[in-house]
Amino acid sequence: MTATLLEPLVVAHARSQPLQGRVALVTGGATGIGAAISRSLASSGACVAVNHLHNDAEAREVVRSIDREERPAMEVGADLTVPEDVAEMVALVESELGNVDILVNCAGAYPRISWDRTSEEEWARALEVNLTIHYRVSRALTPAMVRRRWGRVVNIGSVNSRSGRAGLVAYSAAKAGVLGLTRALARELGPSGICVNAVLPGAIQVEAEELLPPEDRVSPDIQIKRQCVPRRGQPADVAAAVSFLAAPAASFITGQSLHVDGGWVLN
Repeated sequence: MTATLLEPLVVAHARSQPLQGRVALVTGGATGIGAAISRSLASSGACVAVNHLHNDAEAREVVRSIDREERPAMEVGADLTVPEDVAEMVALVESELGNVDILVNCAGAYPRISWDRTSEEEWARALEVNLTIHYRVSRALTPAMVRRRWGRVVNIGSVNSRSGRAGLVAYSAAKAGVLGLTRALARELGPSGICVNAVLPGAIQVEAEELLPPEDRVSPDIQIKRQCVPRRGQPADVAAAVSFLAAPAASFITGQSLHVDGGWVLN
């Protein structure tokens, strides 16, 4: 075939791989929503570093699934509450895959605890693992993005940041902080070509649901009735939104929060 005939094929392939040549780091990328995001970014052409904490087997499986698509990938264990661990993680990813272009802050915890039992320690822990670690990893990676004048930061929040929920006061407050971080960081980094957005999942069906005490679970039928779209949300729904926001097509979108909740909380 001539170069002229090949050109449309090359362009079509590039469009199907909009993140070709980009390096992504997904914190909490080994399980649930994070695993779906890791796989989705790889399917869009990115090299992916899968961060985790004590999820070695799950992280290796995600990396194997990415490898089957012939995409470079690695797993990297790190405790994001420890600044030294974050610095080591960034250095390792950069040495193996290159500079990180796309950061997805997905790691976090879901502490269900009533207000009357929310101690100073519980409050501080909730903010640390659902807000401060996002600051810490973003602070470590964005200076290099600024130098290259291109980058994407996608923070995974929660609809509870807007709706609130009994038993999730500290968690909801931390996730509201993620919205503030997203908006202010978008102002700060926009002049350097970096887009910062948040994705707010609703009730997403993940394996971790099974770990909740029975009294903290909501019947799927009850949840579905709250939504406009009558089905359970899936990790792939969130991953699709993240991959879009990471792509070049979203270069004029920043400081925004996108609900992925089937119309549970209308924003």
